[in-house]
Amino acid sequence: MSELKASRYQAYPEYKDSNIDWLDSIPEHWTTSKLRYTFSFGKGLTITKENLRDTGIPCVNYGEVHSKYGFEVNPQKHPLKCVDEEYLKTSPYALLENGDIVFADTSEDIDGSGNFTQLVSDEQIFAGYHTIIARPFDRECSRFYAYLLDSKELRTQIRHAVKGVKVFSITQAILRGVNIWLPPLKERTQIASFLDHETAKIDTLIEKQEQLIKLLKEKRQAVISHAVTKGLNPQAPMKDSGVEWLGEVPEHWECATKIKYISSLKGRIGFQGLKADEYIDEGPYVVSSAHFNNHIIEWESCPHVSQERYEMDKNIQLSEGDILLMKDGAAMGKLAFVDYLPGKACLNSHLLLFRPLSLNKQYLYIPEYLYYLFQTDFFQGFIKVNGAGSTFLGISQQAIGNYQLVIPDINEQLMIANHLKNVTAKIDDLVKMQRRAINFLQERRTALISAAVTGKIDVRHWEQPND
Repeated sequence: MSELKASRYQAYPEYKDSNIDWLDSIPEHWTTSKLRYTFSFGKGLTITKENLRDTGIPCVNYGEVHSKYGFEVNPQKHPLKCVDEEYLKTSPYALLENGDIVFADTSEDIDGSGNFTQLVSDEQIFAGYHTIIARPFDRECSRFYAYLLDSKELRTQIRHAVKGVKVFSITQAILRGVNIWLPPLKERTQIASFLDHETAKIDTLIEKQEQLIKLLKEKRQAVISHAVTKGLNPQAPMKDSGVEWLGEVPEHWECATKIKYISSLKGRIGFQGLKADEYIDEGPYVVSSAHFNNHIIEWESCPHVSQERYEMDKNIQLSEGDILLMKDGAAMGKLAFVDYLPGKACLNSHLLLFRPLSLNKQYLYIPEYLYYLFQTDFFQGFIKVNGAGSTFLGISQQAIGNYQLVIPDINEQLMIANHLKNVTAKIDDLVKMQRRAINFLQERRTALISAAVTGKIDVRHWEQPND
């Protein structure tokens, strides 16, 4: 914050104690209050996902608040599921007005407590399930209130008030009791205008970084797909692969085969009947799809089981070079590569394990090559197309075992894998660089909002530039 003040902005001439937890001081002429005197509160529709449809009146639910349209929502720009127009008659209390704020009433982590979105449209839109509606008494100040609710000082109050262990719940009573601080009406409008202008510039920069990350990921996929299906030599003679999705491959590559002929598929459903109370502080690791991210197993987050439990099924004990694939659910197709083991480890349920078969004491593929092949759009598309189930998607071990592919010999596989390791590492480093830039911009955005709405910086004389 000192950097913000020192670089461009001045402080107010006089301050006083705020008498509010997590906020040391506010400008002398500002006042304090509570949310109950600034908003009226209500609840969203008492519906479930089954009530949502593709047409009707748009509806914003707690999922959109958490993951899609945080801070503001506009049905003209943001695609939303809908509910039947009948709710206009039966549930008008949940119909939103421009400037209304919609809180998610539950969160899976404490940091998500207090997440909200503000409607910035005059279109009809409902607040949906697991939401709380906050309606400002003074709608001219609605934008300032959104920034106030987004400040880290106010969010800290909410996080200390919510209750929960695995799910954290926020109530209307908690929101009503939140302490707030308010500048005069004219300053609220000025602060909101200042933040609209400054955060829009930051958001534009973030969007450009995100677009660059998207392009880098597309390039990564293209490089992998080309290498594992066409090889590294652009001059190599080609032949028809005999596999419909694959097209032509280098002439010297082996004929089409199936995964089940080159790889064992183990751990069809991993541990059966494993319960949370069986987890212990030390012992063999248990890996599930929740414990790997960007293909890397996060061992520190894995639970442990006893040695006896570990030895119950040798088929799901892990070795270096194993490939793990989530075979069902929302994360179907998610991959991890066991590049090293910090100790003994085994699979939990819903994961498949791939390990190379051997012929004449020689492996038929190197794990790194198949790991890259599994990342291609071809294979991931196959997983999604062949996933079956009316309520719970899943792909069978048999379907994956019958997946056809054409691969080069071991030496060429090694060359391709080493090439992809180097190229993807460079791309991944660029992605990390862009993510660090995004994190810096997001931190600056948060700091700027807090500085303006708490009076750490004085923007009363700010004038919108002609950008």
